[in-house]
Amino acid sequence: MLKPYAVIFDMDGVLVDSYEAHYQSWSQMARRNELPLTREQFEWSFGRTSRETIAALWGDGELSEERIAALDSEKEERYRDIIRADFPAMEGVGELIQALTDAGFSMAIGSSGPAANVAATVEFLPHGELLNARVTGDDVTRGKPDPQVFLLAAEKLGVPPVRCAVVEDAPAGITAAHAAGMVAIGLVSTGRTAEELADAELVVQHLNELTPERIAELIDR
Repeated sequence: MLKPYAVIFDMDGVLVDSYEAHYQSWSQMARRNELPLTREQFEWSFGRTSRETIAALWGDGELSEERIAALDSEKEERYRDIIRADFPAMEGVGELIQALTDAGFSMAIGSSGPAANVAATVEFLPHGELLNARVTGDDVTRGKPDPQVFLLAAEKLGVPPVRCAVVEDAPAGITAAHAAGMVAIGLVSTGRTAEELADAELVVQHLNELTPERIAELIDR
């Protein structure tokens, strides 16, 4: 590749099939703290930080920052325990990372998740060591659909936003990618449909449908 290209991966539902692990960890934390949680509320949280979700679902202006932080920490610790026991890598993710590396792409994770979750994912992800940068929920002040996470990832990679493609599984992430001036690729993951991702330039069912050439063509358009 003569031109600089970059791919920014969302983490949950893109690099790791984390739907069930997140649902279990949210449910366990909610039950332990006698908080109501429906699957619809859980799905609404996709793309948002855990603290944003906790404040929105249960805060009602009455939860202190310390209480929100404690609930957040408990939820994420439970999540990491679940994925460490049986890491659910997305099909084809290692092969795509290797192919993009070979083609000269830069790559980053752009996630609203906490740094410890991203670190755990990179540790177990096939070829995770080839990812050049990571941006986590700890690095940003605004969750998706705000573009902050993706703009910061592009800055870390040293690649202009117009040369970046984002791989996302959530509508909020597609919106954030477009707000950042980037191409959006929608990946249908657990709990998602192609129709929900229709605003993306390309929607795929599996990562093995993506190649460096196909992504570069989307960016060059």
